[in-house]
Order: sequence, then C-alpha cells, then structure tokens
Amino acid sequence: MNAQELIDTAKKLVTGDKGLLAMDESNPTCNKRFAKVGIPQTEEMRRAYRELIITTPGLNESISGAILSDETIRQHKKGGTPFVKAITDTGIIPGIKVDAGTKDMAGHPGEKITEGLDGLGERLTEYGQMGARFAKWRAVIVIDDGLVPSRGCIEANAQALARYAALCQEAGIVPVVEPEILMDGDHTLERCFQVTEEVLHTVFDQLYRQRVMLEGMLLKPNMVLPGLACLKQETVNEVADATVICLLRAVPAAVPGITFLSGGQSAELASARLNAMNGGLKSRLPWALSFSFARAIQQPALEIWQGEESHVLAAQQALYHRAKCNRAARRGEYSAAMEKT
Repeated sequence: MNAQELIDTAKKLVTGDKGLLAMDESNPTCNKRFAKVGIPQTEEMRRAYRELIITTPGLNESISGAILSDETIRQHKKGGTPFVKAITDTGIIPGIKVDAGTKDMAGHPGEKITEGLDGLGERLTEYGQMGARFAKWRAVIVIDDGLVPSRGCIEANAQALARYAALCQEAGIVPVVEPEILMDGDHTLERCFQVTEEVLHTVFDQLYRQRVMLEGMLLKPNMVLPGLACLKQETVNEVADATVICLLRAVPAAVPGITFLSGGQSAELASARLNAMNGGLKSRLPWALSFSFARAIQQPALEIWQGEESHVLAAQQALYHRAKCNRAARRGEYSAAMEKT
C-alpha cells in the first residue's frame, strides 16, 4: 500500500468542485430502467448507453471519477478503444463497484446483508491492473419500525464495509464506503437522523478496528431525509441542516470527502439539497461535500436517448447539464433558474 497515492487519489476525486458519476448499475437494474423507456435489454444496448455517457463532451468539467460495473470496465467503444482508456484520457478517474449485491440476512426478516468479500483481494488486484483507482461497496439499511434496523444488521454490514475498505487500501485502491439508509417507508426525518448517526458511528468504529486509513477513503452516505411515504416532507434547508449536523456528529475530520448518493431523489431536489449544504453551511465543514449520483444525473439523458442513435447528442447535452448543475451545487451556486437554461 502506498499511503500517499491513496491520499492523493481520494483528494483528487473531491477537488475542483467536481463529483462522481455512478454508472455501475447491475445488469438487472439497468435492464429495468431500459424497459421503462422501451429500450431493448441487451448487452450491446448497455454498451452503447455507457459509450454515450463516457463520450459526453465536457463531462470532465464536472465529473472527477466514474464508477463502473464489472461488465462496463471490460467493454470498448465502437471503434475498439477500451472504456477505461477513454475515461482516463479525459482526465476522469475510473472506479469499480466490487460488492456482489444484497441478500436476505439470515435471522433478520426484512433486512439485507451485502455479499462479495470472498475472493475480493484477487478481484481488486485484477481491477487495479485494468486501471481502476477507486472502488465502491454498498450496504443497505432499511427503516421499518422500532426494531428495524436491528443492531445485528447494522454491525454485520459495518464490518463488511470495513473489511472491504481494508482490502482496497492493501491493493492500492481508494475505497468509497457506502452505507445507505433507504428512503422507502413512512419514517420521519428525525428517525432517519437517529438511524444514520448510529450507522455512521458503527461504520467508523469498524473502519478503525480494521486499520483503514481515513485520509485515503471517501464516504458515500444518504442525506438525512424523511421516508417517501411520510406525510411531513421537510424543506430543502431543513434537510441540509439535519444532514450536516448528523455528519458533524459522526464523521471524523480526517475523511477528505463525502460524496452523497441520490437514493431515489429527483434530480432537482438532489442538487438543491446539496447546494443548501454548500451554501450557508460550508464554513462549518471539515470535509468536502460532493456528489456520487446515478439516476439524478443519468435519468433525463436515458429518457431522451431511448436507444436511438439520432438522440445521442440531445441525451449527452442533458447529461452534461445535470453534471454542471451538481458542480454548481458544490459551489453553493445552484438555483432553479439553471433548470430553464
């Protein structure tokens, strides 16, 4: 492990008011999104869509790193150039999703555990040789009632995240640690705050136990939000305040950056909430607050593209616009007026 290289890469991923683009959807997830807009669910269409993304002109102005799936990191542009080379040539850092997805957790009805630790060291070595410089592992936490999430589920997922992070750093790859509290349900913002704080404290306790160097990692958490079915939906500023307070309580200052997941938020709301955190609250923050969005950047482009070659340019313009909006949000300069330009 070269500690300085890990630190340098982690910092580079959150400097220049840029953020990460998550294009690491599993094939089943990608196929579901294709089906909703009438796109054939084939490997070639997935390849064509990902080529559309990585060849978007000016994407590197707002995007510092792109998270790929196992399929995508092995794919090529139509002309034969490997995707990793095409990404690197624009100055964007390639990353890779390395977890094997979630499974039902034995003994914990309704809760999930993320798998993929078996053979992870060898896979990380291979991905590193292919050009990946950072990785991502997602844990999923569900809020249901006063008993869910259970302490056992939180601890098991936190330990897996920490073991993954340690293996990444040993392989010279920056780990992006993603504990996601899902937006599904009718829980309040206060309940999400409580669970998020508990999860983050547990995750960082396990990272410490596994000797993970905090300066050489990034955190990818949820924002503190009420459930989608909750009757009370707090304002943008109230969400920003709650999220920042929660993070200040739980995330060590040694972590260079926090790159939020969008988690099902609309593109506009995700940008507005990130903007509010980086506006009046930025002076209080010991770490960079950035983004690692998937649907909140990609969805408008996907809906425009619809699998048609003639729609590629318009789709790329939409993708560029959403990335630009989120760079503005990092500066505290995003506004609803940007959506009309």
